[in-house]
Amino acid sequence: MTSKKFDSYSYLLDRTARRVKQYAQQKFAAGNFNITVDQWLILKNLDNDRYLKQTELAELTGKDTPTLTRIVDLLCKKGLTERVIHKTDRRSFTVHLTESGKQLLKELSPGVDDIRMKAWEGLSEADYDELKKILNKIYQNLEL
Repeated sequence: MTSKKFDSYSYLLDRTARRVKQYAQQKFAAGNFNITVDQWLILKNLDNDRYLKQTELAELTGKDTPTLTRIVDLLCKKGLTERVIHKTDRRSFTVHLTESGKQLLKELSPGVDDIRMKAWEGLSEADYDELKKILNKIYQNLEL
């Protein structure tokens, strides 16, 4: 393949990722979810009583540390998450969902699932499997 062809694939990946996020953010706002897509991502990663260091949460969500700190600060102010001093390292802390955060996650999950499924309309399970395989391969190719 030519370099120009690769450039168009990169453009398509970036364009699609932006469109998915924009669509979801519009639906979050229209549905009065009172959180952003990025905030949802943090809540979702803290589900199932997970206590994560901010560095772990940043890695899981693909956010840089300053961005993640701002998001967690906002979620703490909303009473959806809280920071707890780490059990073995008193210099650090973990983040976890509050009861309000767990409740919001439960309430919003069906709506978020509907938003996510919009992107898959007209696509088969085989399409999904192939796309997942390709994206994982691209990701692995770029590991640092």
